[in-house]
Amino acid sequence: MASVPVNLFPVLLLLLFLIPGGRTMKIVDAQKTWCVAKPSTSDIALKDNIEYACSQVDCSVIERGEPCFYPDTLVSHASVAMNLYYQSRGRNYWNCYFNNSAVTTVTDPSYGPCKYA
Repeated sequence: MASVPVNLFPVLLLLLFLIPGGRTMKIVDAQKTWCVAKPSTSDIALKDNIEYACSQVDCSVIERGEPCFYPDTLVSHASVAMNLYYQSRGRNYWNCYFNNSAVTTVTDPSYGPCKYA
């Protein structure tokens, strides 16, 4: 029976990249995400989102005199509160639903003194 020659070079090259130093290399690092309010969300829904999120997590950063109070808008306060909730629950997509009034982003929404977790 005739044997088929096997070119091992591609396999060895792949192993060289996947197992540096004897350990498996991560191909892609997990990308951090944030949960923010959709700008088109009604004021009533934003207020409901703030109330719900802040009943579950500490939202003191959106109180007057705190780092995330300004801009003093519902969409800004809701975004901070919703993100605090989302982060506290492990950044699962289902924790950023808020009755379809939220969206996840890979762009850090932090601004000035207000640092999103």
